Amino acid sequence: MTRREFITLIGGAVAWSRTADAQVPDPRVADLVRAGRIRVALFLPLYAKDPVTGELRGNLDGVFLIEIIQALAERLGVETQLVGYPTPPEAMNAIKAGACDVGFFGIDPVRAAEVDFSPPLVQEDYTYLVPAGSSIQSITDSDRPGVRIAVVRNHASTAALSRVLKNAELVYAETPDATLELLRTAQADAMASARPLLLLYSDRVHGSRVLEERYGALILAMVVRKGHPGRLAYMSEFVEEAKASGLVKRAVEHAGVRGVEVAPLREPTR
Repeated sequence: MTRREFITLIGGAVAWSRTADAQVPDPRVADLVRAGRIRVALFLPLYAKDPVTGELRGNLDGVFLIEIIQALAERLGVETQLVGYPTPPEAMNAIKAGACDVGFFGIDPVRAAEVDFSPPLVQEDYTYLVPAGSSIQSITDSDRPGVRIAVVRNHASTAALSRVLKNAELVYAETPDATLELLRTAQADAMASARPLLLLYSDRVHGSRVLEERYGALILAMVVRKGHPGRLAYMSEFVEEAKASGLVKRAVEHAGVRGVEVAPLREPTR
């Protein structure tokens, strides 16, 4: 059995049904099939460009997300077009403006007013990376006057932290690497982000550690532009089928990413 045949088999409701002479696209995604491509908005720090071809490749979460989106493209019978943006708001704006068809973002009440979310795909804890010798042992330890916590501006993990902190100071940077540099150079006492990223960074900073405790969680889902209920329904079905079939779990395992859990299946409606 080929990979394409396998994905079609586990996909359930496929993007098109075969007739004697033609393939009829599912009307909910017929525009994507006609275009012959699905444009995916990506947050560039999670990806890397191939030095030879310039093609975007996964890094961190991006590894397994690319595998999942390629499975979706195969199901649709279209090509994948990966479009990188330097910040989450710019990637979000591309979805809102129709410059991209789908993206992956943490579910957030503010974002829910701008785009529509599929059911959750994966979940990751929000926590801290602290340097060697740090006295911070818990989330509570960090919320004291004079403690500086490095964060990525406009990231979902930062928004979640802002809602629970009362005394500590947030120190902002534009990208994860720049945020880590604040910790390296002692301009911050801890770095806040999603556990998979922090576990990767902990390998680069001798003696650092990631707290076991969490202050929230990233619930990652697929997003589409508002006003397209058919596309949202189709993508939601795909997400649930990808979880149920083991596709998401396998993609995470292939990527070797630590700290990522497959989100629970949605309860069936009655």
